[in-house]
Amino acid sequence: MPTIDLAFELSATEIPLDYGYALFGAISRVVPSVHGDRRIGVHPIRGLKLARGRLTLLPESKLRLRLPSEEIAAYLPLAGAVLELDGTRLRVGIPRAEPLIPAPILGSRLVTIGHRKEPEEFLDSVNRQLTGLGILAAATFPPSTDPTRSAEPPRRILRVKDRKIIGYAVRVTGLTAEESLLLQERGLGSRRRMGCGVFVRQGEGQFHA
Repeated sequence: MPTIDLAFELSATEIPLDYGYALFGAISRVVPSVHGDRRIGVHPIRGLKLARGRLTLLPESKLRLRLPSEEIAAYLPLAGAVLELDGTRLRVGIPRAEPLIPAPILGSRLVTIGHRKEPEEFLDSVNRQLTGLGILAAATFPPSTDPTRSAEPPRRILRVKDRKIIGYAVRVTGLTAEESLLLQERGLGSRRRMGCGVFVRQGEGQFHA
């Protein structure tokens, strides 16, 4: 069965900026099986950082889960649920199933791999994982969106309880259609259920029949 994205409408004005661990816990309370299912990925929620420590949601903000299509029914109880994210209430609406579309360039906002913090060691590990999947394309760091750190790789932090997990944004270019779908299905690194290592299309490029 194919892997798809299940995209739920959201109703909230803003949520905590570092919501990954809290969102995983909230989903687990509604769908306990997510806790041990490494096939599931949770996309980062799109929004704008307009206030310190807060993420302002947009009309297009969605809760997107990447999962095998046979698992759709297990996650339908999220529709209508109210998720508590560190004191913020996030109401989840009706979902829509979206197919994965191959593209030659994929990116992930945050990839975490164990305790690897140094950029070169981290990128070497990412490329070894790609090779292990049979993907010949290579990973790179995309340009930083912070103009004061334009020469540095885009380093990001995921907070899990009292720990800070270091990771980086990653881009993979030159993918074949088959490699692109495989990378979207499998992802890279760890903590995919907390928003890490989930790859999406970058730019306008995509494959056409």
